[in-house]
Amino acid sequence: MAIPLVDLKAQYRSIQSDIDAAIRRVVENTSFILGKEVQAFEQAFAQYCGADHCIGVSSGTAALHLALRAAGIGPGDEVITSPFTFVATAEAIWMAGARPVFVDIHPRYYCIHPDLIERAITPRTKAIMPVHLYGQPADMGPIMDIARRHQLLVIEDAAQAHGAEYHGRRTGTLGDIAGFSFYPGKNLGAYGDAGAVVTNNAELAERVRMLRDHGRRSKYEHEILGYGERLDALQAAILAAKLPHLEAWTERRRALAHRYHQLLAGVPVELPEAMPGTRMVYHIYAIRTSHRDALLQHLNEQGIGAGIHYPIPLHLQPSLRYLGYQPGDFPEAERASQEVLSLPLYPEMTDEQQDMIVEAIRQFFP
Repeated sequence: MAIPLVDLKAQYRSIQSDIDAAIRRVVENTSFILGKEVQAFEQAFAQYCGADHCIGVSSGTAALHLALRAAGIGPGDEVITSPFTFVATAEAIWMAGARPVFVDIHPRYYCIHPDLIERAITPRTKAIMPVHLYGQPADMGPIMDIARRHQLLVIEDAAQAHGAEYHGRRTGTLGDIAGFSFYPGKNLGAYGDAGAVVTNNAELAERVRMLRDHGRRSKYEHEILGYGERLDALQAAILAAKLPHLEAWTERRRALAHRYHQLLAGVPVELPEAMPGTRMVYHIYAIRTSHRDALLQHLNEQGIGAGIHYPIPLHLQPSLRYLGYQPGDFPEAERASQEVLSLPLYPEMTDEQQDMIVEAIRQFFP
């Protein structure tokens, strides 16, 4: 039996009538750009996050880019972030005209290490962009303290952290503004690219609304130059149909993660650990071993869709060589990139499938 890393077909089958009705509704009313479907999802997702404002956009990358632009960050500015994440985090900073400045990660939680941030601050620093990686919130308390002391904005990269919590508050409300991704494989995923900006700041929210729609408030009056980064009504309707299921899906993910913890006890791998005071939503269940590549091959040969998130840290990516970083600059990120292995995890996974994955891992180790 093949077991994929993520099974979107199984998810669709479980809510097929809801999804089909949402798609049919949009196609029949032919309002495809912004409109009531987008507004309804924005209101629902803002409520879910506990935020005042949600602005639907075309992707998670666009969400981060527009958040940066709305915050006034541009050429000559620096934004501190993590080197252990998907490239879109740094791309968004580059797209805004600013320079990514990397700070190494915590070795257990894989998020930016707050103790290392202040030494990276320069007169050009304008913001910190913590990444809530794998569904684990970054340590936002000390990060916000540092930001306030240095008068910096905090822009959350919450692309992998829908519904994650830090001391009772949901991601998206912990900093000044946040970007979410609804890429299909995310915990809340569209059927194409989609994203959202979430904030409690009305001024930032209004600026993002204008930037996503060619800088306009009315149809042919463009107050500022902007972009065509709107959320499609079709994707909004699909997301709105899925959102009521998100909490149940998240609890199933957490239950499966706990079951992995139990079943892998005694196996010589390092298991993921949630930071105290947080609710981790396990977008990725990443184990860690020095035998990562051989174990990955072993699992793939048995039809188990394990993967790597991420095999090359950003400071060593060819596209970011211009930043001037060298191997060894961020040792924890580099070690993680050589050792982490993502195991299949999705709400529709059965206990039988999980048992097969664990048995294959146990067979690998003598």
